[in-house]
Amino acid sequence: MSTSDLYQLRLDAFSNEYGGGALTYRYYITLKGESKRLISKIADGKIIKRFDKTGVARSGEDIVCPHFLELKWAYGCPLQCAYCYLQGTLRFQPNKKSPKGRRIDEVQEAIKRFINEAKEPEILNSGELADSLMFEGGKYSLSKNIIPLFRGTPHKVLLVTKLDKIEGLLGMDEDLKKNVIASFSINSEPVASRWEVGVPSPLRRIEAAHRLHEAGFEVRIRLDPIVPYPESKWLKCYYSILDRIFEKFTPERITLGSLRGLTSTINNSRDRSWTVYLKERSKWGKRIPFEQRFDIFADIIDYLRERWNYENVALCKEPVMMWEALGMDWKSCRCNCTW
Repeated sequence: MSTSDLYQLRLDAFSNEYGGGALTYRYYITLKGESKRLISKIADGKIIKRFDKTGVARSGEDIVCPHFLELKWAYGCPLQCAYCYLQGTLRFQPNKKSPKGRRIDEVQEAIKRFINEAKEPEILNSGELADSLMFEGGKYSLSKNIIPLFRGTPHKVLLVTKLDKIEGLLGMDEDLKKNVIASFSINSEPVASRWEVGVPSPLRRIEAAHRLHEAGFEVRIRLDPIVPYPESKWLKCYYSILDRIFEKFTPERITLGSLRGLTSTINNSRDRSWTVYLKERSKWGKRIPFEQRFDIFADIIDYLRERWNYENVALCKEPVMMWEALGMDWKSCRCNCTW
């Protein structure tokens, strides 16, 4: 039996679930190759469940993704980004990716179960199936109905957004701010103008991030998806947007991701003009070719280091071989969704 087969048998053994109550645990293989007992889901996993679709990273083309907890309080997004993966992920929903909130009482009950039973601090990602700020100011507001439940706990709610609806967050007291991580997805101005329809401009998003940073929130940036557009000056455009960020504040961390498209995303996209850049097949859909992605990441990482003396950078949904080619330690990955 090969080493790979033995490893898979070991993984299968660790995948047996233990629980029986409101909270279920599983043994997961960490990036360091260790087995660790972690929360798998609350009840049926409809609202709180660990994201583990990327499998186990070992080498080569395996995707590096520390498995995080999803807080599925709502789904959908009001924005119309041409390359949005929710177009594929939510294709079987009656209203596709149109925003929809879950019953507030069910979400709150799942969170209370989690808080009562979770033994270790966790980050709950509220923006995997929705824009975290899409219902701010309304009935399903995250800042009003959900975040206050975490007061006094060691857990944090990760907000992932392209919106600038931050007034509800700015009204929070200092203690509650400790339970929030705000992560803004930002792109270059030409890319945002071309493919992010109905989205606040990158400069508006930067200003919202700056205001939260000034108010005492932990703020992260996702430069994702990076697209080499327009061909003649795309790199300068990304340098420019990074300059605008650092002229305002220093993010706690920056996660870089390149344009990618799962088959389900591409098939359900109305505007597929962005797919011309996807010329390589991988374990996470079609991608920009490896060599070009390497140059993209290397150039931006070098610029952050040389221009802004900044090195707290990670990659999103990239394989082990990309991390290693860039000389980055994937086993100690601290990307957007992790501590």
